[in-house]
Amino acid sequence: MKATIISPEKTLFDGDIHLIQVPGTKGSFEVLENHAPIISTLEKGQIRVITKEGEELYFDIESGFIEVKDNIVNVLIM
Repeated sequence: MKATIISPEKTLFDGDIHLIQVPGTKGSFEVLENHAPIISTLEKGQIRVITKEGEELYFDIESGFIEVKDNIVNVLIM
């Protein structure tokens, strides 16, 4: 699964992942490979990414959006 996390200033992450956990507006959720297509708003919190290599990365956000489709995850954050 491929993920990109973008802020207004720069691309924070672009690579292959095992999972991503995000602070959705209606509650935290995670996305694994072959997840159903979804678009959701995000609220203040932390994004957790586990890469294919097993590295855990964390990104603090104020708000944003996530789009998941065909094993491609796009996250726009503020």
